[in-house]
Amino acid sequence: MSDKVKVTIDGISVEVEPGTTILNAARQIGGEIVPPAMCYYSKLQGSGGKCRTCLVKVSKGSEKDPRPMPKLVASCRTTVMDGMEVENITSPEVVEARKGVVEMLLINHPLDCPVCDQAGECSLQDLGFEHGAAQTRYEFDRRTFERIDIGDKIQLHMNRCILCYRCTYVADQITDNRVHGVLGRGDHAEISTYIEQAIDNDFSGNVIDVCPVGALTDKTFRFKNRVWFTKPVDAHRDCPTCSGKVTLWYKGEEVIRVTARKDEYNEVEEFICNTCRFDKKNTSDWVIEGPRAIANTSVISSNHYETLKPLPVIQQNPALMAANKEEFERTKKS
Repeated sequence: MSDKVKVTIDGISVEVEPGTTILNAARQIGGEIVPPAMCYYSKLQGSGGKCRTCLVKVSKGSEKDPRPMPKLVASCRTTVMDGMEVENITSPEVVEARKGVVEMLLINHPLDCPVCDQAGECSLQDLGFEHGAAQTRYEFDRRTFERIDIGDKIQLHMNRCILCYRCTYVADQITDNRVHGVLGRGDHAEISTYIEQAIDNDFSGNVIDVCPVGALTDKTFRFKNRVWFTKPVDAHRDCPTCSGKVTLWYKGEEVIRVTARKDEYNEVEEFICNTCRFDKKNTSDWVIEGPRAIANTSVISSNHYETLKPLPVIQQNPALMAANKEEFERTKKS
């Protein structure tokens, strides 16, 4: 007799281990039926249950108790039961609720995508495009905060923060002697001085990678380039502190950013140290493995990233160049 339990999500059945959450069961199926997640992070214990973007409808509790759950549940926090049936994108109730959640997340979030370094790889951008409303009903002033430099390499922009708590979990679980947390309650909640007090740890830069929005940014990369104009390349080095497996982001022959490698759900595969992230930005520091595999749905894939030497934007056409030169000579003033 199998120890696995059977769950059906949007009409697709899958057998999973007992204790698996609905979200991770959906990830085993893959595709569009996977609920979005802004706060859940499989590598961080205790994450999830805060953003509510992964809400789903349980239309059948289990074989033993087929009654539906009375309310929508957070799929990242709800474990499956044998015979459970779940509706995600097939439920109009879920779609409408998710639209309201996105509207709530965007209440205080500034519309500064044109100047935000996270643009192009921002989970909130994708969520807003897929589930957001055309306009907000919020008529009050948005909350604003001063930008904070947390160390010499990281800047915190609380205006963009959606309080997913990922950075605080990173601080708690992969760094030592760290006092961290969220100050205040409700509309006054913010990530603040607790991070400033102990940002010197060698793994502190990972708060940048786990942030789903542009609240925590790399000061060494800020305003240098748009991510879709860069070439992501996998590389590694013999690092005594971490795995040394990273993604190098090239602009021409220059490495302008180093990040940890991420999976299809935008989660870090292995956390990296600050030395690899901030101090090793020469090609000679790394062993190049090859171009990073980027989904064709990502704007980054538009840059011909699959070739280390992308095709030139302007093609050389001698006949056209000669005609342009002739026209220029004819029209310029003597």
